[in-house]
Amino acid sequence: MKKAYFFDMDGVLLNSMPNHAEAWRRVMQEYGIDFPPRVCYINEGRTGKDIIEWLGAVNRRPFTPEEVQHIYDEKTRVYHELGGGLPLKGIHEVLEYLQTRAEIWVVTGGGQYDLYEQLERWFPGIFRREQMITAHDVTHGKPHPEPYLRAWEKSGYGKADCCVIENAPLGIKAGKAAGLMTVGVNTGILLRSDLSMAGADKVFDDMTGLLKWLQESEK
Repeated sequence: MKKAYFFDMDGVLLNSMPNHAEAWRRVMQEYGIDFPPRVCYINEGRTGKDIIEWLGAVNRRPFTPEEVQHIYDEKTRVYHELGGGLPLKGIHEVLEYLQTRAEIWVVTGGGQYDLYEQLERWFPGIFRREQMITAHDVTHGKPHPEPYLRAWEKSGYGKADCCVIENAPLGIKAGKAAGLMTVGVNTGILLRSDLSMAGADKVFDDMTGLLKWLQESEK
């Protein structure tokens, strides 16, 4: 059992990736850019700004800073119109198990200012503002190790006492680059091999598998 667990948010805490992918697809389509779901899932973990600038670069359509902000605001609006995200099946049991045994952190590329309020609505009393790393806290988003390094540094624990819980290849790469044990939970449309090839130390198909592993690790 580790002393601190660093949870990604989208696709780990919330089943929000389908609506994120659809929101990105709709908004980028207005700019003549195709952003299919698998490509979106593969790039999950980047900050919104990084995603927009990356799409602009690969499509040879550079965006101005004003356009980047407008696209991100529109994508956020559409995402909420689609319904946002609900707690992922099995995540409440995982969090309840860990709540009295370890610190629970959130490390997300999300930049919405109401992230804490969203988490408090779905997981009351589980998370603390000071144990969150968002897009506003870093210069470099995932796959850069900075988000998880910031969480590790703030936790005050040794790296061997921390564990990353991710569902995205870029998040897994970020966790491993930070020198932390990184566990993948394949909750979306990707293949298990997408997560293992990204460097995950362990890969589970759902939260039930993750919970069983956590329980066994305490023995």
